[in-house]
This record gives sequence, structure tokens and C-alpha cells, in this order.
Amino acid sequence: MTGPLKHIRVLDLSRIMAGPWAGQILADLGAEVIKVERAGVGDDTRKWGPPYLKDKDGKDTAESGYYLSVNRGKKSVEVDIASADGQATIKALAAKSDIVLENFKVGTLDRYGLGPDDLKAINPRLIFCSITGFGQDGPKAQDVAYDFMIQAMGGLMSVTGAPDGEPGGGPQKVGVPIVDIMTGMYAAIAVLAALAERDQSGKGDTVDIAMLDVATAILANQAMNHLVSGDTPIRRGNKHPNIQPQDVFAVRNGHIVIAVGNDEQFQRFATAVGQPELANDDRYATNRERVKNLDTLHSLICEKLVQKDLAYWLDIFGTQKVPCGPINTVPMTFAEPQVQHREMLRELPHPLAGKVPSVVSPMRFDRAALRFDNPPPLLGEHTDDVLAVLGLTPEAAG
Repeated sequence: MTGPLKHIRVLDLSRIMAGPWAGQILADLGAEVIKVERAGVGDDTRKWGPPYLKDKDGKDTAESGYYLSVNRGKKSVEVDIASADGQATIKALAAKSDIVLENFKVGTLDRYGLGPDDLKAINPRLIFCSITGFGQDGPKAQDVAYDFMIQAMGGLMSVTGAPDGEPGGGPQKVGVPIVDIMTGMYAAIAVLAALAERDQSGKGDTVDIAMLDVATAILANQAMNHLVSGDTPIRRGNKHPNIQPQDVFAVRNGHIVIAVGNDEQFQRFATAVGQPELANDDRYATNRERVKNLDTLHSLICEKLVQKDLAYWLDIFGTQKVPCGPINTVPMTFAEPQVQHREMLRELPHPLAGKVPSVVSPMRFDRAALRFDNPPPLLGEHTDDVLAVLGLTPEAAG
């Protein structure tokens, strides 16, 4: 093992996205992550396809793209936690682990004798992280949640999408399960903070992460815009609520994203579009005024940009150091020279397919370099090996 967490073992009892995303982050950082899956069934997302990974003969395997996206670098162990033997196995694993991740419905693990108090009685240094839709308490604590509904409940969809009355207007979800992903990120940060605190106190901790809390937290500037003004944020399409010009603009052969972030950049932008006088116009000279007078400014910009092709504008804005970019498809993103230079896409060895493509961690370390050698595991691939380390037989998994 390599990476800054190579001394850490994680018992990952979670499934779907949020918990497994946290586990994958920790695995990327070098931790040994033991993914416990329901015997004979596994993580729900194994069946969330098509698409499925193709084997060496070009036939579908049982490994869905969704599952593969969030379980890199882990070991899979099949355990029946409803059985006495399976519960004993979980306790044996917890006794030798640093972190437990779980996203069962509130109270489920307690009924099996595997709740935080049960496992921390065995291992007082254990960090136990529960990830749920609504947290461990409150009127909705027992409710099941999925990313889509939490994007709605957490306000994100109220500020995502085109305004009512415009083509395609109406609330939209983000194109990836952003609340699940950010919940996994917060969970990973929380358990790492608990590890740091354990170094001081010698004791583990219990962490409670709720998807709705996360969705509320990541409203960020939109939340504060409301809290300081009393106004309700609205959907503005691609227009930034606080900084202008930032939008998607039509060019002669497609679209371009412009992301001017300050007055100096706007001066360079005005020069690039052949209208340097805009930077001296009282209506547009400062960001405050550009936001107030966006309707007229937006029209002026649209008239200029639609006259030339995308390549022309990318070149001239690049020369003027104006932040901009094309709207890439997913394949185009992987073809970006910068993405290729950073080796964000790697090929990992896979027992069924020979190799599996994987979008790797964006974290880079000089001394504790990350390695990406282990693909998402097959169901139960490591059961015998992991139980052998504990001195247990395969029958102990229940």
C-alpha cells in the first residue's frame, strides 16, 4: 500500500453512492478499505445498468458502470449481517479497523448489535461514521432518501435551470448525483478530522452526516444572497447571480462559456471583442453596475460573439487572458490535452475484462504518492483472504 493513509483500515458497510464515494476517497489515499456486501446480492448499484463492463469476449459482465465509478481500490467481502456468524465477523473486522462507514436506515445496525456503541465497546479507538438522508434525529430521521429528492428538498433545484417562461424553463437537477458526491466528500473530511483528533485524545468518535444538511450547506453564496437580502434566489439559467459577464454565449458554430471574474478581466474582455469603450462606460465599468445593467450588456455581447467561430474566440480570449472555455461532451473532456497530461483517466487491471478504465483521484502528493492498481472488486472477491487474516473460516461470514 502507498499513500498517506496506508496505515489505516476502513470497514465500509455502505452502498449506493454517498458512503462508497467516501470509501473510494479513502482507498485512493492508501487506506485498506474492506467493502462488506450482502451475500449473493452485493451493492445495489451492481445492477444499476446498462451499461455494464464488457468481458474479454465482448459480452456484458455483472459489473455496472455505476458500481465501477465508486468502488475502486476496495476489497469485497460477502457477509450476512442478519446471522449470528455474520455479526461476529463484522465485530472481528471492527476490532481491527480504524473507521467504519455505514448508511443503513437509522437504528438498523443497533438491532443487529452492530451500532456505534456496540462496536466502540470492542474498539474504543474506532471512528464510526453514519451517512443518512436526514441524520440520526429529527422528524424525518427514519425516512429513506435519494440524491434526486434531496436536490429538490435542499433548494438546489430552485436555483438550477432556466427561468420560467424561457425555453426549457423549470427546475433541473444537476447532471451527476452531486448531493451524494458532496456527502461522501464531507464524510471523508469528517473521518479524517476524527483521526487527527484521535491522535490527541486516543479515543474514537461518532460522526453523523445527513444528505439534507449537506445540500443546505452547499447552497453557499445562494444561501447568503438570501440571508443578507431577504430575496428568494431564482433560476437564472447559466447566468451567475453575483458576477457578470458569466454565461453561455452563442458563437457562429456553437457555444462558448465566458467567466469574467473581476473588473480588470472585463477590461481585457472588452478589448478582445473590439469594444474597449465598454470598460469605461459607467454602466459596465464595475461588476456592481454590470450586474445591475446586465440586460443591455448581455445583448451587446451576444451581437459580437455570434459573428465569429468558437476557435476564433478561444484564441483571442486566450491571448487576452479572459477565462473562457468550450462546452465539452464527456468524450471531449477526456480528449482535452490538460486532462490527458494530468492522467485523470487510467486503465486498471480487471479479472474479467482484462482492464477497466477509471477516472482517478484528483489529489496529488509529492512524498506519499497515490497508486491506482486495484479495480473495483468482484462480489466477494476477497472474502477468503480477509477472513484468513482474522483467523476465520469462510463459514464465519454467515
